[in-house]
Formats: sequence, C-alpha cells, structure tokens
Amino acid sequence: MAVKPGIYAASMSCVDKDLSLDINSTISHAERLIDQGCHGVAIFGSTGAGQLISRNEKEKLIDKVCNSKFKENFLIGTSNNSLKETVELMKRSLTNGMNKFLIMPPAYYKYGDEEVYNFFSNVIQRVPNCEIILYNFEKLSGYKFSIQVIEKLVKNFPKQIVGVKDSTYNLYEDLKIPNFLVFPGSETKLLKGLKLGCAGIISAVCNVTANLARKVYDDFHNKKKQTHNERLCAIRSIFDKNNLISGIHTFMSLEDEKYKFIIPPLSLLNKDQEKKMMSELKSLDFYPDKNIAA
Repeated sequence: MAVKPGIYAASMSCVDKDLSLDINSTISHAERLIDQGCHGVAIFGSTGAGQLISRNEKEKLIDKVCNSKFKENFLIGTSNNSLKETVELMKRSLTNGMNKFLIMPPAYYKYGDEEVYNFFSNVIQRVPNCEIILYNFEKLSGYKFSIQVIEKLVKNFPKQIVGVKDSTYNLYEDLKIPNFLVFPGSETKLLKGLKLGCAGIISAVCNVTANLARKVYDDFHNKKKQTHNERLCAIRSIFDKNNLISGIHTFMSLEDEKYKFIIPPLSLLNKDQEKKMMSELKSLDFYPDKNIAA
C-alpha cells in the first residue's frame, strides 16, 4: 500500500528509567495516535529521538511493530548518518513487510544538491523496493532541499521518491509535482498547505493534537466551515516557544509519568517553562487528561 495523504504524527519514543527503548510503549503510543485520528505516524524521526536510539533497539522495535494492525500506516525514520546502516535498517524493515521511510540526509557534513542526489541514488540502488518521504529540515541536517534536486530525484526515481516533509518551509508553497506528496511540518501550515494542494502534515505536536488536526483536515476536504484551525494553530504556537520534544514529553508526563523519561542531552522543561506553557495551554482549555486517550 502506497503512502497516502493525511495527518501524520512524528511519533514520540518511550524509554525506561535506564534510558533503554520501551518498545511496547512506543508501539502502543503510535497506535493510539492513529486511533485518535492520525492517518499514520513516523517512527524514529527527530521527535522520536531517532539519532539517539541504538541500531539494535531500532531493529528490535521493527521486528515487533510489523505485527501491529496499523503497520501499513507507519513510516520508518532511519535517522542515521551512515549510508550502510541506513540501508541495513531499511532492509530489516522490508523483511518485516514495511517499505515506507522518512529519510533525512546526513547531518554535520557540508554538501549540496549534487551530493544529496548521490546519497539518495545510492540508497535506492541498494533498496529499490521502497517508498521514501524526503525530510527537509535544514536546522537539523544543515542542508536545505532545493526544488531542482527534488524534481531530479522524482524524475529518475518516480516509484521510490514519493513525497517530502518540509520543516524548513522553502518548498511547500512552490513545489508542484504531479502525484507527489508534500507535507509541511507544522499545524500552522496545515490549512494553508491544503489550499495550495499539499497532502497534509507530518508534525511533532500531533502527538497531542491528533484529533484536532484531523478535524481541520476532514472539514477542508468535506468543504465545511473551519471551526478548529484557529485553536489548533494557537496550541502549536505555544509548543513552538520551547524545544518541541521537551515540551511534548513534559505535557504528556502530567498524564502518565512514563513520558518523563527522555534520552540526554534532551530534557524535560524546567519548572518555570512548564508552568508558563501549561498556563497558556489551559487558557485554550487544553489539558493532558482531555487530550490523551487512555
């Protein structure tokens, strides 16, 4: 089944007190987001601390998540600088019946369009039976996709390069490729993006706003009056004032303490930040116990 348009959460990873990956809780969290309204989730993206989780733990989760009734709704984030390990993780996923991936180019090193084209062509050469959502986030990778390199990748690999998550926001307004999925990375871009022909969003804050984001999406496609978008964008703007992973873990830990564990160097918000964030969210009648399903 191909990647479909819709609302996708950049799903969180749950960890135990010893900071090892809590595989069962991570899968349950992802499944719950789909029950709440997401069309799918991305696992091991930046929100899922993919770069901080060991290859062994990722493989164990992939071996188990394939048994989920929602496995067709999962994008697997590779979150790895190594071309070889990216390919090996993709092959592990394919062995388990999952072929949809969210892939960011390697971080740290400086490169341009020619080099990023070479990176993805090497990935596809080694794993041709895949569907890839490119992850455009210059803040994290140091590289910003151009329209030209995406057009070249799609032209030469139309079956494999099927979409882009645009968290740098230099693409979603102007990138126009037939049957190519463009997902802005924020709820504040959801409605505007839909009007421009975008596919939906892939967002960290959908960990707590899945239901609201889905209502905005459905109301747009059903040509109904928008009654939830303003609140959805206001909630996102509050989370944007802090590190998103810290803010979301802090918010959800108020409902379930398992979310208070987070892999260093990431951390929860400090008490002053938490107090300010929760005060602002409460002014929008947005509380953990009202927005996190049991």
